[in-house]
Amino acid sequence: MDLSKRTVLVVGGTSGIGRELARRFAAAGSTVAVGGRDPQALADLAGEGFDAFAVDVTDDASVTAARDAVLARHPELDTVVTMSGVMLLEDLRDPAHFAAARTTVDTNLLGTVRVLDAFTPHLVRRGAGTLVTVSSGIAFLPFPPMPSYAASKAGVHAYTEALRAQLAGTGVGVVELVPPAVATAGQERVNPHALPLDGFATEVMELLAQDPTPHEILVEGVRTHRWAERDGTYDALVAQRARALSMLPGRQG
Repeated sequence: MDLSKRTVLVVGGTSGIGRELARRFAAAGSTVAVGGRDPQALADLAGEGFDAFAVDVTDDASVTAARDAVLARHPELDTVVTMSGVMLLEDLRDPAHFAAARTTVDTNLLGTVRVLDAFTPHLVRRGAGTLVTVSSGIAFLPFPPMPSYAASKAGVHAYTEALRAQLAGTGVGVVELVPPAVATAGQERVNPHALPLDGFATEVMELLAQDPTPHEILVEGVRTHRWAERDGTYDALVAQRARALSMLPGRQG
């Protein structure tokens, strides 16, 4: 992927990994637009020179309106990164967790599908372009305190694989970014081993620039998660991660 000549939309680009990747694409020479829900964050990014678009990936009409606005301003759009997501704790012994499960699946999985559905026809008509989905190391190695997050990201992985197969021959590439824990959005407080954002983003951009671009963008810090089943470490690592269930209210001690 030539990072210097792209026209990129990052949905979920108003904070964390998404914002950093938007800045990296722009620094490489690409034209970059960002989408998100936070009006102040959008205004701040507009002040940096980004085109900023309001979009709520849980709302069909919002996604459609954002698509129309983006394509009206950037008809040459060739790269869409869809990474809006939420991470919520759930105690599966309490049926009240279902509200968190619904929000998680609607944002992480169905939100991804909505964005892909909105922009895939445009890229197919162009006969060239790239769709970038964002799953997680947790898609391959569950984190028991966040069951619906793991399930939704596993769903993103499976959906991405199917999308790549269905778009074969169209000229549209499908790439899956698989982040580990990255020191942003409070992750550094929960996980002292979270990767520094700067180093993570540098490694991601280097991998995206490879020719050919890998189907999965796996930084060094996520390979333990991605290949746990293959390497025979899966059961032990899930048991180790289950210790974090003490994070749930009422589970301490």
